[in-house]
Amino acid sequence: MKKTVIVAVVVALLLWSGAGVDFSAGSFGDLGNSFRFIAEHWFPIDLSDWRIALKAMLDTLEIAVFSTLAAVLITFPLSFLAAVNWAPYRWLYDSTRFLFNFLRSIPELVLALIFIPTLGLGPMPAVMALIIHNVGVFGKLISETIEAMDDGPQEAMKALGGTRLLVAVYGIIPQMVPLILSQYFYRLEVAIRTTLILGIVGAGGLGQLIYNDFKQFMYQKVTFEVLLIMILVTAVDYLGAMIRKRVK
Repeated sequence: MKKTVIVAVVVALLLWSGAGVDFSAGSFGDLGNSFRFIAEHWFPIDLSDWRIALKAMLDTLEIAVFSTLAAVLITFPLSFLAAVNWAPYRWLYDSTRFLFNFLRSIPELVLALIFIPTLGLGPMPAVMALIIHNVGVFGKLISETIEAMDDGPQEAMKALGGTRLLVAVYGIIPQMVPLILSQYFYRLEVAIRTTLILGIVGAGGLGQLIYNDFKQFMYQKVTFEVLLIMILVTAVDYLGAMIRKRVK
């Protein structure tokens, strides 16, 4: 009975949301026009600006790597205060969770637009926007990881007379490392894609290059830039898998 209710609720939500966006089965048929447009206008690939595109790809990676690493370093100690089983006071737990929720709720694009008047165009508004948003995201992920850790190693450290700091260092952090690495590389991929969107507001990198080429209808150049994005995301995925394997 419960499964039937769940299926009915899922179907009802699907129909309700589909009606809200005017979805129809015929929409899939229109995808053929998009594929024909790509085949006719996006090929052959234009490699004339490959040096500029590679430099833009590197800029995109630098923005994503710096912002996510900075966010992790800022968030890691604060996450213990947002873990219900670790925060020393309830008010400290609630206020830290509220801070993370608040930062996570503001889209990166909005943050970038807020920073542009003071920081100017370029990568810095994107970097600051990604750091602030990712502090909220990592805060949620890491604090929930702390709450889910096995109590065994922690109890063993307490039995040996370990302080709270030693319990954290030897009883929690070793269990967390593989999970945090997994979360980090996923968020790095997300940051790369977000940086592309922030290119619309002058953040630089591949996003701005794609936006400029789209405006000038240079779709064959966009093909190469999209290919670079695919290579970049795939490389980050494989690198993350390799590092997680070695850590385990």
